Amino acid sequence: MTIPADLRSRKRLATRQAISNAATRLFFVRGFEQVTVDEIAAAASVGRMTVFNHFPRKEDMFFDREEEGRELLRAALRQRDPAIAPIETLRLLAHRLVAEDSPYVSFSAAGQGFIATIEASATLKARARAIRDELAHVVAQALTDATGRDANDPLAHLAASLLLATWSTALVEAHRAFAQHGDARLAKAGFLSLVDRGHTGLDAAMAGTPYA
Repeated sequence: MTIPADLRSRKRLATRQAISNAATRLFFVRGFEQVTVDEIAAAASVGRMTVFNHFPRKEDMFFDREEEGRELLRAALRQRDPAIAPIETLRLLAHRLVAEDSPYVSFSAAGQGFIATIEASATLKARARAIRDELAHVVAQALTDATGRDANDPLAHLAASLLLATWSTALVEAHRAFAQHGDARLAKAGFLSLVDRGHTGLDAAMAGTPYA
C-alpha cells in the first residue's frame, strides 16, 4: 500500500520535530558538547542515520527554525504593501511578531535556558554568529529583489547589516531584562523600543535610497 505524499511529509516533519525536541532537552540539561548523537537518537526513539537524514550537523538540531526565520523575512518583503518602504516593512514585522507572541521574540524561562545553552558552548556561539551573517545576506537579497536593484548593491548589504545588528542587540537586551525582572511584557516593550530606535538610524542611513 502506497503512503500518500502529504502523510509522508507530515510523518517526516513529526520525526524531525521529535529529534529536535529530544536534542534540545538534553542540551539544556547537560550542555551541547556533552550530548552525543547516539544519545539523541535513543531519546527520540530513532536510529542514528535517521538523525543525520534530518540534521546534517548536531547544532542544526538546536537551531531548527533557522530556515523558517529566513522565509519569514523573505515573505515580509515579497508581500509588502508597495506604499510602505522595505525597511519600514521589516520594522512592522518586528511589531507583528511581538503581537502574535512569536517564538522568535519569546522571553521566558525556556528562552533563558536557550540563551544559557548557547553561551556555554563555543560551537553554538559560532553557529549563532554564522546564522546572523547568513540572515544579513538573506535580507540584502530580499531588499534588492523587492526594489529591483542589483543583487550586489552595497547599500542593500549595509542596510541588512545594520538591521541585523539592531535586532540582535534588541533580542540580547530583552533576554537580559527578562533575566533581571522576569516580566515578559516589559522585555517585549524593551525589545521594540530598541528596534524602533535602531530603525530610526537605519532610515537616516538609507535616506534617498529605495529601501527607506
